[in-house]
Amino acid sequence: MNVVEVTGFGGPEVLAVKQAPDPVAGPGQVVIGVSVVDVMSIDAQLRAGWGKEWFPLQPPFVPGTGVAGRVLSVGEGVDPAWTGKRVAALLPSGGYAERAVAEVDTLVAVPDGVGRRAAGALIQVGPAALSLIDAAELKPGARVLVTGAGGALGLPLVRLAAAAGAEVTAAAHDPAKREAAVRFGATTTLGYDELTGGFDVVFDGVGGQVGSAAFHLVVRGGTFFAYGVPSGSTAQVDPGEAEARDVRLVGMEQVQFTPERFRRLAERAMAETAAGRLTTVIGLAVPLERAAEAHAALASRELVGKAVLLVTAE
Repeated sequence: MNVVEVTGFGGPEVLAVKQAPDPVAGPGQVVIGVSVVDVMSIDAQLRAGWGKEWFPLQPPFVPGTGVAGRVLSVGEGVDPAWTGKRVAALLPSGGYAERAVAEVDTLVAVPDGVGRRAAGALIQVGPAALSLIDAAELKPGARVLVTGAGGALGLPLVRLAAAAGAEVTAAAHDPAKREAAVRFGATTTLGYDELTGGFDVVFDGVGGQVGSAAFHLVVRGGTFFAYGVPSGSTAQVDPGEAEARDVRLVGMEQVQFTPERFRRLAERAMAETAAGRLTTVIGLAVPLERAAEAHAALASRELVGKAVLLVTAE
């Protein structure tokens, strides 16, 4: 089968199409014929060599942690009724491939009415968005700021927060991203050089200096979610200042899940997608062999929404 491999740490050019043996499902596993691969910003960061202290990856390796497709075979202990079903799954790695092995614990059925592209695009950001919104406990009229609002996770957050009755301000560096956020329900938009105001809840999907600036806009008694790392780090905030202002700090743990919790959230995300209440924008969809193009689009910071890879699968 074809896979896309990180042949060495570096730019998008280190991604290369290689041949690999077809995988075999072990106990508790299934083999998925991959239709769509989710391309995450962290894929590009790991390809470049970022995060070695947390992710002990060494080239060559096959990136990709979210896929949608159809179950081709099941391993020992797995209900054979999964065979042939349309599914989406979370993987530890290895998603940039024509076939992928997934643990049944992180496998969810894709309901009728949810297309393969939507399933692939939302298998990771859908659960994250629902988890963040749940934790925010938004009330009608709450003032909410979303940084990275035109991105794959930012847009669902804008939509869900607006649906909860919040007044959403969308922050993004690119006008096209801000326009997309308005279509998803934002009432106000800001560039990163004009961050101002007071907010009950801040969802920071950017980190770094943008996140730190956004932290200072949280009003007394508000909540600051720091989960974004596209800038290279989460927002650097002073816990003492947060305590003095009675600001609740919530970190990466809100978007890191046990298999059981992931599956519950993913099933809910698929149901919300089928009902039309959860979506994102797929700004780029290219064949598997053009994965480098998807990574370059992420690096440009001009991509609105999500990038996915399209794979021919059985």
